[in-house]
Amino acid sequence: MAEKVDVLVVGSGPAGSVTARYAAQAGASVKILERRPVVGVPVRCGEFMPSDEEIQNMFPKLRDMKSLFDIPEDLRCLNTVGINLIDPDDRVTTLEFNGYTTDRDRFDQYLADLAVEAGAELCLGQAFNEIRDGVAVTDKGEIEYKVLVGADGPGSRVAQSLGLQRNRNPYPAVTAQVKGDFEPYTQMFFGGIAPGAYGWIIPKDGRANVGVGFSPKFADGTLSSYFDKFMARHGFKAEGKVYGKYVPSEGPIPKTVSGNGMVVGDAAGQVISVNGGGIPLAMIAGRICGQVAADNVINGASLQNYETQWREIMDSPLKMAALNKKLADTFAFRSDATTKMCMRILGKRRMGNLIRCKRIFP
Repeated sequence: MAEKVDVLVVGSGPAGSVTARYAAQAGASVKILERRPVVGVPVRCGEFMPSDEEIQNMFPKLRDMKSLFDIPEDLRCLNTVGINLIDPDDRVTTLEFNGYTTDRDRFDQYLADLAVEAGAELCLGQAFNEIRDGVAVTDKGEIEYKVLVGADGPGSRVAQSLGLQRNRNPYPAVTAQVKGDFEPYTQMFFGGIAPGAYGWIIPKDGRANVGVGFSPKFADGTLSSYFDKFMARHGFKAEGKVYGKYVPSEGPIPKTVSGNGMVVGDAAGQVISVNGGGIPLAMIAGRICGQVAADNVINGASLQNYETQWREIMDSPLKMAALNKKLADTFAFRSDATTKMCMRILGKRRMGNLIRCKRIFP
């Protein structure tokens, strides 16, 4: 006999755990499925969080931030004060941009713990396979649900099962940890690696998260070769394994609700295309998703309220970021020469707008 639950959430990253927390707090029964045996492992992202002020700047329609982003100090590795944008000639443009870095595994586990404390059940090592006759089929049995939420990343099986469009053309990226002493600035390198490739160094306490991503349509080599080149350029040696992932690059998918299902976070394309940032967006959308899911179960409210509410806050900035990414791909990333020229034409003010999901022209 199939298990029964009000809200079934697939994925225990920030999007899934925040969704589960708010749905449970509102009175729904909630189950989280996580196919891996440990929440947050392996770490596959840059581990950077903008400050509350920067998040508010990017998403001015967002309300009630404090309760959502009330992250304990012991989860913050290093407070950062700026971003260095570095062109192929190593010319640096420094932007004031406050934020902090975190250990993503501990961060994700903290959010999952909040969901469990609110009443959600966390099921580790259980994978969602498909929807069959309105029932979720997992590798450990069937689950009947009233609302299904896909927080299962850019290649979302839930989105596919719901008939929603999955992310098109996500770009590949790899990341690793290195040891060293680093200034409190996130560093982003454009050019000097390969056409369409970029690198980052995100400082932590005595360590840094180092990675490379690229647009495959411009490059003729492999991501691993670009990563090795970037590491050698800086004299780095990876501590532990190198992990890869795909990052949504074309903005939100057209629809994030279908029938009695919703998708959230990377699965919905809720990512800042120009820099791959997605943690705060996943949390913003997750809160809305959880509240709407519970309202649907308890009061019969429409799940379309999720679509309306998250787009009211994030759709315009994310589409602007996707447009800026498309412009960069079209004009800047074809070669080191065009990258250098475009960065110098943009200048500090426009590059600041680029990072903050705002118009760069006029």
